[in-house]
Amino acid sequence: MNEERARRLEEKYKGKAGAAGGRSAELNVGRNASRNRGLGAQGKPADAGRVIRRLWNYMAGEKKLMVLAFLSAVVFTVTSLALTYLLRPVINRFIYFDPADPTPEGRLRGLAQALVLLGLLYLVSVLAQYLQGRLMLQVSQKTLGRMRKDLFEKMQSLPVSYFDIHQAGDLMSRYTNDIDTVGEMLNTTLIQIISGAITLAGTVVLMLYTSLVLGTITILAAPLLTWLSREIIKRGRAAYRAQQAALGMVNAFAQETITGQKVVRVFGHEEILEDEFDYLNSQLRRAQQMAQFRSGIMGPVTHQLCNVVYALTACVGGLMVAAGTLDVGGLTVSLNYTRQFNRPINEISMQMNTVFAALAGAERVFEVMDTEPERKAQETTVPMDKIRGEVVFDHVTFGYRPGLPVLHGISFYAKKGQKIAFVGSTGAGKTTITNLVTRFYDIWEGKILIDQVPIEKIDRGFLRRNIAMVLQDVHLFTGTVRENIRYGRPDATDEEVVEAAKTASAHHFILHLQQGYDTLLEHDGASLSQGQRQLLAIARAAISRAPILILDEATSSVDTWTEKQIEKGMDAIMADRTTLVIAHRLSTVRRASAIMVMEHGRIIERGDHKELLEKGGRYAQLCQEAVQLE
Repeated sequence: MNEERARRLEEKYKGKAGAAGGRSAELNVGRNASRNRGLGAQGKPADAGRVIRRLWNYMAGEKKLMVLAFLSAVVFTVTSLALTYLLRPVINRFIYFDPADPTPEGRLRGLAQALVLLGLLYLVSVLAQYLQGRLMLQVSQKTLGRMRKDLFEKMQSLPVSYFDIHQAGDLMSRYTNDIDTVGEMLNTTLIQIISGAITLAGTVVLMLYTSLVLGTITILAAPLLTWLSREIIKRGRAAYRAQQAALGMVNAFAQETITGQKVVRVFGHEEILEDEFDYLNSQLRRAQQMAQFRSGIMGPVTHQLCNVVYALTACVGGLMVAAGTLDVGGLTVSLNYTRQFNRPINEISMQMNTVFAALAGAERVFEVMDTEPERKAQETTVPMDKIRGEVVFDHVTFGYRPGLPVLHGISFYAKKGQKIAFVGSTGAGKTTITNLVTRFYDIWEGKILIDQVPIEKIDRGFLRRNIAMVLQDVHLFTGTVRENIRYGRPDATDEEVVEAAKTASAHHFILHLQQGYDTLLEHDGASLSQGQRQLLAIARAAISRAPILILDEATSSVDTWTEKQIEKGMDAIMADRTTLVIAHRLSTVRRASAIMVMEHGRIIERGDHKELLEKGGRYAQLCQEAVQLE
């Protein structure tokens, strides 16, 4: 990659992690990632406590399983501590014994009994550990199931504008990578933290009971370990947020590139995309290195500090045994408790990379859940039994970005059964009108009336159920041809599906598929031609009983002969429907009730085909250009 291309890539992605990862991903995942220590979105510390509380609320649905898992952890911890403490009498009575103690036979019998007791406690410990792991696995999977369900339901309520500015690959990354990291933490790390906390509390009590001096030495090292862990955690959290954001960008870029592979090949952009992927991959590598280093360093540092404490305890304990103030069994138990006291700290510190990643992943998931959904209709919603199909635009002004209007004072009306066509140059605002009729966006100024009712007072779901659309970009779902057509009206019969396909001139090619209407379509109908996919979309609209029909370049991907066949069928469909047609092919709008000629977000001409030709304006010019192209 040359320096110029590298500079352009750095400018392109500088500060754009937010587009892939939401607010928490606005950390620069490039060279500045390591400088944003402890900083979240817009330079503010991430609220880890809030994320933990929300995760806890999701887990609260499994209270019974969590209580059982907690009790299992308590049993495991108590038996582990008891196993350690029972070594003291075993060592003192049966290994380092006094000559006045029982005979060798008695000692052997007592040792055997002690070993049996230790074995039983060990068995209980193993079973408790198995049970706590099994229960936490159920808790974690049920929790993740609820999170995925809520995330999916939330996405169904988000406005279309949200998906316009967020890449599909990054959203998928939140379903997979981010939620999976949460699951990994809940499966193992959480129960280790709970068990570790109980172990620490029990160990402190037994250490002080066994030897006040040695217990104090070990406990005094705890504040140093705590401070050290906190400092490393503070620096590691930001690095893991940057890592998750970078991962989302890589996934989004890969998904976008794979989807557009044909375009890439046609224009020969393979090397350019390879460079771009190398750049994003390098940012991910750097973010992961920083995250793994900051979390991974905790284990070795705390482990070595624990070794120092262990050595100090052993030296002091040895001197106490020599002085006769402590028995050998007590020293052995104290050293074991010192190691046992440090073990949870080491285990927790070694698991912090999982905790960091899980909190960062959960934060990204909750960002989607916290996104403002589509605004509900006003409280004064007008109840409507049905929609007749009268559409009125009254001086409507709208833009996708503040201060940059796309439509300027648009006014027109469409009576029931009328066919209103919109023509004009690309970017004139034709498709924007359809986005406003369906309330994908809300207008800035003016009024849109459906059957004389302001559109914002109509229930959004009810409105959309009464609108059928055929878009230029067709999307087919995984399923049979029959199911894809029936998507327009789920309760349609098989006969109605066939009739709709005949209306859209799709019946003939469907019969020639391997299994006809039961042919399985996958990967957005990749096995079909663009024209065939378009015909299925038209059939989907045909089967709908919606009184308003929107055709956005509906015949753009079919040949002239097929277009004429479709027009014959569409005439029957549009007879009792209000139809809004957007077309570059002027042949599809000649029979429209009225034609709106748009330029730069304004209607500059209106009338039927004959009137506009006689006027000799922009429409006549477009017709002349179309004839010349033919």
